[in-house]
Amino acid sequence: MPESETDVLLSRREIEEAHERIRGHAHRTPVLRSSTFDRRFGAELFFKCENFQKVGAFKFRGAFNAVSRLSPEQLERGVTTHSSGNHAQALALAAHIAGTRARIVMPKTAPAVKLAAVRGYGAEVVLCDQTLEAREATVAQVIEETGATLVHPYDHRDIIAGQATAAKELIEDVPSLDLILMPVGGGGLASGTALAAYHFSPDTRVVGVEPKEADDAFRSLETGDRQPPVTPPRTLADGLQTALSDLTFGVLKNHLHSIVTVDEESIVDAMRLIWERMKIVVEPSGAVPFAAVHAGAIDVEGLRVGIILSGGNVDLGKLPWASG
Repeated sequence: MPESETDVLLSRREIEEAHERIRGHAHRTPVLRSSTFDRRFGAELFFKCENFQKVGAFKFRGAFNAVSRLSPEQLERGVTTHSSGNHAQALALAAHIAGTRARIVMPKTAPAVKLAAVRGYGAEVVLCDQTLEAREATVAQVIEETGATLVHPYDHRDIIAGQATAAKELIEDVPSLDLILMPVGGGGLASGTALAAYHFSPDTRVVGVEPKEADDAFRSLETGDRQPPVTPPRTLADGLQTALSDLTFGVLKNHLHSIVTVDEESIVDAMRLIWERMKIVVEPSGAVPFAAVHAGAIDVEGLRVGIILSGGNVDLGKLPWASG
């Protein structure tokens, strides 16, 4: 843990200010329960439903917070980012609300539903190969050509502050949580969640969950050095295919209790179970933290557990359990 408050990336006040900034624009998403799940796992499970957030994912919180802090000159030049989908949609909508132009770099393999949604919010989509190197190179080219401001999907203080508001709300709505679980991709949500718990519920453990097929964060915390992503990415949780940045790795080293990993079968099983039992749509990335509970990767018996369902953007023509 950090030695002093000055070692913490974001202060309590910065998260509170971000929460005020997004109020009236982002939804305060509900926390749902399932008595079936509580009985099955011997725990009290509280699902923070960011699949009900604008653009269908928590990403709108950070994107709106970041765009709202840009100068008039920056807004005049527009914004850009790279994203497999949810941050892309979030930034496209935030830019539309702010009256600025967005040019979004997306991998050619991004789900069709996410590509359509980004364009639907009025953004220009620039396609590239699926590797992180290709994304970053294409964004650099956009910036050189247009002067647009990069709003990185996770390597950005304002993004992390916005993402922290999801856990802040969960902690306010469900006091005395023993544990919060959330997925880990680039680490923006994980960092924000860990910092929110540090400031608003310091006795709550925060554990990240990551696909085994995209386990750079797990390996990074195990070794103490930031590790490269799995290339090419092999997980169906497309929102978790990115690697930690130095910024998010630093936060997670100081504030995250641990990271556990889950296999692809467990992710699909958890996703399907949420659809069937809770009657809500959650995407593979969003089902990852519940997969850790369902697969027994973490012991939750007797605990009050918050689970952040990070998003619900699914290509219904390519459901992972569909045959034929």
